[in-house]
Amino acid sequence: MQRSLISLAVMATLGLSAAAPAMAAAAPAAATAQVTTQLPRNAVPTHYAVSLTPDAANSSFSASVTIALNLKQASTSLTLHAADLKFSSAAISAGPGKPVQAASKIDVDAAKQTATFTFAEALKPGSYQLKLDYTGVIGTQPAGLFSLDYDNGGARKRALYTQFEASDARRMIPSWDEPFYKATFALEATIPAGQMAISNMPIATTAKLADGRELVRFATSPRMSTYLLFFGLGEFDRATAMEGGVELGVVTQKGVVGQAQFALDTSRAVLKEYNDYFGVKYPLPKLDNIAAPGRSQSFGAMENWGAIFTFEYAMLLDPRTATQSDKQTTFVFAAHEIAHQWFGDLVTMSWWDDLWLNEGFATWMESRTTNRLHPEWNWDLRAVGTRESAMERDALATTHPVVQHITTVDEASQAFDDITYNKGEAVIRMLENYVGEDAWRTGVRAYMAKHAYANTSSNDLWSAVEKAAHKPVKAIAHDFTLQPGVPLIRVADAVCKNGKTTIQLTQGEYSKDQENKKPLNWRVPVIAQTAGSATVRTVVSGGKATLTLPGCGAVLVNAGQSGYYRTLYAPKAFAALADAYAQLPAIDQLGLLSDAWALGLAGQMPASGFMELANRTPVDASPQVWQKIALVLAGLRDSYEGKPEQRAALDRFTRARLSPVLARVGWSAAKDEAAPVANLRETLISALGKAGDDAVVAEARRLYAASAADKNAIPAELRRPVLAVIAANADAATWEQLRAAAKVEESSMIKDELYSFLGSARDKALAQRALDLALTDEPGATLGASIISAVAARHPDLAFDFAIAHIKEVESKVEPGSHSRYFPRLGSHSADPAMVGKLQAYAKQHLAPEAAGDTKTAIASVEYRIKVRSLRLPQIDAWLAQHGG
Repeated sequence: MQRSLISLAVMATLGLSAAAPAMAAAAPAAATAQVTTQLPRNAVPTHYAVSLTPDAANSSFSASVTIALNLKQASTSLTLHAADLKFSSAAISAGPGKPVQAASKIDVDAAKQTATFTFAEALKPGSYQLKLDYTGVIGTQPAGLFSLDYDNGGARKRALYTQFEASDARRMIPSWDEPFYKATFALEATIPAGQMAISNMPIATTAKLADGRELVRFATSPRMSTYLLFFGLGEFDRATAMEGGVELGVVTQKGVVGQAQFALDTSRAVLKEYNDYFGVKYPLPKLDNIAAPGRSQSFGAMENWGAIFTFEYAMLLDPRTATQSDKQTTFVFAAHEIAHQWFGDLVTMSWWDDLWLNEGFATWMESRTTNRLHPEWNWDLRAVGTRESAMERDALATTHPVVQHITTVDEASQAFDDITYNKGEAVIRMLENYVGEDAWRTGVRAYMAKHAYANTSSNDLWSAVEKAAHKPVKAIAHDFTLQPGVPLIRVADAVCKNGKTTIQLTQGEYSKDQENKKPLNWRVPVIAQTAGSATVRTVVSGGKATLTLPGCGAVLVNAGQSGYYRTLYAPKAFAALADAYAQLPAIDQLGLLSDAWALGLAGQMPASGFMELANRTPVDASPQVWQKIALVLAGLRDSYEGKPEQRAALDRFTRARLSPVLARVGWSAAKDEAAPVANLRETLISALGKAGDDAVVAEARRLYAASAADKNAIPAELRRPVLAVIAANADAATWEQLRAAAKVEESSMIKDELYSFLGSARDKALAQRALDLALTDEPGATLGASIISAVAARHPDLAFDFAIAHIKEVESKVEPGSHSRYFPRLGSHSADPAMVGKLQAYAKQHLAPEAAGDTKTAIASVEYRIKVRSLRLPQIDAWLAQHGG
């Protein structure tokens, strides 16, 4: 067994030892009383000593845990979280040599996911050791301790991993499974010889057992929340590197560790950057990134402290198939999860209300770090797309504040959404721009130093930044995080006099489905400029502001696109910007395109505004700008289902606009071409293939046919878009060819991708065959749900009806915490009014009221899509008719 051994001397230097380290005092009782909990407050754990014996072949495990705890008040019982665990014994003592009292009763409440241990004699306040022996289940979906099966070297293999966020540690360890209850963990595992075990900390000792197995003991962790504990076991390879005294590792299935070299190099660069940025050195002796086959319906990676879990598709770069976008994905995932080692792991939100403190900050940090370490990728332009995904969710009546009150496990599971991640990032980006990079970082460093190994709420961060910046950060932050919605800044026509331009700004609210809603009030930081002039800043407060800018000409509001708001220009002001559009910086072209598209569909400006800008975009515009245009046109095409003449007009316009761009970038990569160009090529081929471009479809078919005799006929950078075109236009014979290729493919990562392509056929009969295939064992336990999702992208009503008709089978292919999200999302792309009733019926029959948030959002999306088709498409049709579409 290859293992990681860190010397005890190094551990001592870092403040770690084999004994339970006291890295921070427990939170005061007063603070505990203010934090939401679903458990009695009579006890607080301080240390877990876990002994685990997994039986992978039989999908079960046996275990024992000794929990050191402080009893705060006299009690005859202790209640912990536990799910799908069976207890054989429970006993408590006040310490070594003290009397042991066995539990007189063990009550398991499956609905509440708790176990209560009752003792005949009342326990007095003080310190205790609670020892529990139990067994549990190894699942097939990423929740608790689970298995993933895959092919390797012609043999079927099984590896074990854990996924505990938000509330699944209780499936492996009876525990106080809430983020506020931090404790230290000492984990040992009895494992088969020849397999590798991985956890948060390095292996401290390994002992051979008489039956040939091995007993592996890991060093004790720092104080951390239960959801951050990790255990992995399998036939793995591991590569290592050192950075700042920390051993970095990548762990993969046998034979593919070379595909993780970029991830390892990325980890070194990112860890070095973060050690400097946060001002607090990464405190553990090692940091692994574990690549696993398969997929989840809710996450791609998990920030377990010192043992990041990442699915292979987001980490490994197979030279046969890897593209520039894959490389960027690998970097972004690593940057996000390593940021969590500070924001989330070292400092943790007290309760799920402040989940955004973890996810919003890590999302912002991933973007900042990608742009800093790979400036050639022009990653700053991605900020507009991130903001867009947040605004489109935030503009529905079903939105919620960034800081939202969470009361149940189901609500916590649904909190992992675009508001938490992407609005969180957008708000941070706006606030950093408002106070300045240096002041922001000073505040973050102070926050980290003060709250290391402890729990916080959002106000702790705002207080630290406000103190560093000497600006009213908290007031603006509260406006954008404690209330939902998207501000709308209306820009009146400019008045130019004596070489200066004056504009009136009025604050409203951008809404997609509440036309007469009374706007909320925000204090909105605004940056504006006239062409070629310096920017001018103000804060729109009280709903109005007047701004005077140097120079005359078209006025651009939200210059640089750091603000979280929509900008609605008066008609003359928009026309002036449209005339100057080609000369705007790329990021402002993206911002103007995005606002025009969103506001046009919402009926707050002509829906043709986006088309006008797209028609004016130069062929040599930024690749990211053309990607935006291509993606919008491809998405718009879906809205013309059942309208062949109107769809044909749009296809003609799409081909006329995008074909010259593809001709310019070519099918083959130029030497030393910019990374964004490579990404654009993929998008253009897919979009033109969707629009029925004869040349693109013919070339895709030629390359695919050639690949039957020559596996290298399709270059790696073209493989995915070519297969996307082939799969979308597949007939029965081609579909079977793709399936046959998936069956014999040896790479688990490529196999998964091929099976997912089977769900993207436009032909409804083939889509049905994909759905039927998804319920079989052929694709693998974690991929069936992905195939159904792929079908839903083109046939949402078919996919949703199928999933509901086979709900128990489909549920078995989705992790339990994602059920309430997965099914509504299948139907969310529909424009059939009947889908509203179907979604309502699903929620009524299968969900608790507090778990219906995603269903309500899906319904709102369907209703909005219906409105867009009836009210907005005619405007686009009229524009296309006037412009030769």
